Amino acid sequence: MITINLKPGHKRASTGSALAGVGAQLKGLGQKIKDPYRLGALALGLAWLGYVGISQMAITTEIADLEPKLEQSRAENQRFRAFLGEKRRLESVRDSIQAQIETIRTVDGDRYVWPRILDEVARAVPPYTWLTDVQTLAITPPPVTDTTQKAPEAPPVMVTINGRTVDIQGYTRLLRQLEDSPYLQDVTAISANTVLDQNRAVTAFVLKATFQKNRPSAANRAEQEQATDNPAAKQTAVAQRED
Repeated sequence: MITINLKPGHKRASTGSALAGVGAQLKGLGQKIKDPYRLGALALGLAWLGYVGISQMAITTEIADLEPKLEQSRAENQRFRAFLGEKRRLESVRDSIQAQIETIRTVDGDRYVWPRILDEVARAVPPYTWLTDVQTLAITPPPVTDTTQKAPEAPPVMVTINGRTVDIQGYTRLLRQLEDSPYLQDVTAISANTVLDQNRAVTAFVLKATFQKNRPSAANRAEQEQATDNPAAKQTAVAQRED
């Protein structure tokens, strides 16, 4: 396109780019604003706008990077929530089973006392020795004075064993075997007298023992046997504890 200047003395406007026009306007604006404080405020405003734009871009990029981590955390939260719910359910089942076991143990606590006692006594009887009577000793439990506190435990079951033997060694063997029983403790000889039975001299004896509900472990029985077999070592251990 050809442009003809019909007014002499006027220069033809140069055709430039839009950026050149903007630059010219800014340059003209800078020439118009001679106050340095205004120029400083304008520069500060432009710097602030640039900082806000850069910060917004950085925050947008960071949010985009955190989105996958957020989804992963939500998935783990759901998984752990289900795991905790299952854990609470299993704990509830465990507590219920333990309560049922305690109830059954309370009901069956004294059911097999006498079969156990008779079994242990019969196992301990040596040859040429027989029993005439096995009875329980009645023990009165302590009275309950305060109902707000826990009820006292039931007293232990104590029995007396009456028997006879034609061999005094059989009597001592019976005492030793009763003491070795894991369910009988505090075996004590009450009396031992010589009497006539069908014109024969025999030894009539009376023993007392206490039934132990909770069977001791093998380690505890070994320690008890070691302390019984070696009283000197037991006294030494007691002296060391006292020191």
